[in-house]
Amino acid sequence: MRWVRAAVVAILLTGCGVGPSEVFDGGPAPTGVAPGVTLYFLDDRGELTPQRRDTGRLGSISEAMTLLLMGPGDSGLRTGIAEGDVERMTVTVRPGLIDLLTPLEIGDVTPAGIDQIVCTALGTHVQSGGATDTRVRVLFVQPTPESEELRTCPLID
Repeated sequence: MRWVRAAVVAILLTGCGVGPSEVFDGGPAPTGVAPGVTLYFLDDRGELTPQRRDTGRLGSISEAMTLLLMGPGDSGLRTGIAEGDVERMTVTVRPGLIDLLTPLEIGDVTPAGIDQIVCTALGTHVQSGGATDTRVRVLFVQPTPESEELRTCPLID
């Protein structure tokens, strides 16, 4: 009788009806673990240069924009964004698009300054797991033709 019970238990444990399944692709590896955020400023030649700010975490696009608007500090880099008292941008993220409503007028930002904004926003988005083909629209206080452009960062693939 014990032998029959042992055989029934063995059959139940090994024959639960679940068969092998195929292997599923889990997508890209997780990202977002970072000791800080990467901001983009300009070097002496006016070229975009990444600068990591050690904040202890990656943070949001909005937080990265605040740090960017605060300027390069004493890093030896410069910015194409006029200094001001306002340090916040409204950020809206949708599939494939990041809208940034800046507190600035187009005259407050050079073309390289717009690239700084775009690269910082897109870099933060990608590092937190977002798609690299996402586009960024920078909207200014007064609408301009430049505001309608969907941009990408020349330094991010």
